Amino acid sequence: MRTAKQKRKTRETSIEIKLNLDGSGSADIDTGVAFFDHMLTSMARHGRLDLTVQAQGDVHVDEHHTIEDVGIVLGGALSKALGDKKGIARFGEARVPMDEALAEVALDLGGRSYLTFDARFMSSKVGDFGTQMTRHFFESLVSNAGINVHMKVEGENDHHKIEALFKAFAVALRRAVVVGGDVVPSTKGVL
Repeated sequence: MRTAKQKRKTRETSIEIKLNLDGSGSADIDTGVAFFDHMLTSMARHGRLDLTVQAQGDVHVDEHHTIEDVGIVLGGALSKALGDKKGIARFGEARVPMDEALAEVALDLGGRSYLTFDARFMSSKVGDFGTQMTRHFFESLVSNAGINVHMKVEGENDHHKIEALFKAFAVALRRAVVVGGDVVPSTKGVL
């Protein structure tokens, strides 16, 4: 099974994540940031990942360290669960609407970290979640997973735009991790 368990403990946070790439979409998420919990639950459901995230952080200061460290640990867990990447589709893409918002995500699990992020938010927060943390979460995840992701969203409602991004990432990831062969999908022979 393509699973991973990752932990990270700092003076600011304590994070434990369990990930199953071949799951059913079940989620048990508790980060102390309610809107972020909602986004991670949505990611698990639409990515058909089984995801457990237990995080304690200095959210009394703000949500930054918790969200960043969850991205770091989730990226590491994703990399570990993918293993040698033998037989995966490697590439995935998705266009996901949510009411007036439309998100587009294309990704490559090829081992090279890069994020292109095109999103503008009108408000500074959605619930207890700073909208600028959307980009920072994905930067942390992408960097630690070793993946290339292009993300874009248009719309009016910041909640809808952020949720569409998380869902589109999940659907693109689900398509990229599908196993359809027994060779590493690279001319180099490794990813």
